[in-house]
Amino acid sequence: MAKPLDLPFDPIERAAERWEETWGPASAMRVATSIMRGQQILLARYDELLRPYGLTFARYEVLVLLRFSRYGALPLGRIGERLMVHPTSVTNSIDRLEKAGFVERRPNPRDGRGTLAAITAPGLDVVEGATADLMAADFGLGSLDEPSRTSLVDALRTLRIDARDFAG
Repeated sequence: MAKPLDLPFDPIERAAERWEETWGPASAMRVATSIMRGQQILLARYDELLRPYGLTFARYEVLVLLRFSRYGALPLGRIGERLMVHPTSVTNSIDRLEKAGFVERRPNPRDGRGTLAAITAPGLDVVEGATADLMAADFGLGSLDEPSRTSLVDALRTLRIDARDFAG
């Protein structure tokens, strides 16, 4: 769990006040800083929940993607595209998951030079257990009601469409 700061004030609001005094409107800075702090809090929660499984959230995402794939295997490049991460990050995650016995590398039968990452039976077991724990913890979002979750997803979706993550 993220270490509670227990500050007597909201540092983002304090920064926004100073921002406005110095540079002008602070609404965009407040949103950006709040998103970044929220990510830190959630990743700390996820890493704590996933640690008993020998996973980080990044590695968990790879296992979920493989679990969702039609044949339990995907080319490494496709994993990077779907998770929107750099190829080096994919290689690092696959290396660690392979070392743990959760995935194995296989030659890609459709591309003689390519490699597939395939989820193993222990990988399937660990992704099921980890997912149950994350769901029981409501993905660390228990303090947000359903309308708040929907509004947040909608706002971030607009941001992602503007960045051309996908055709909206």
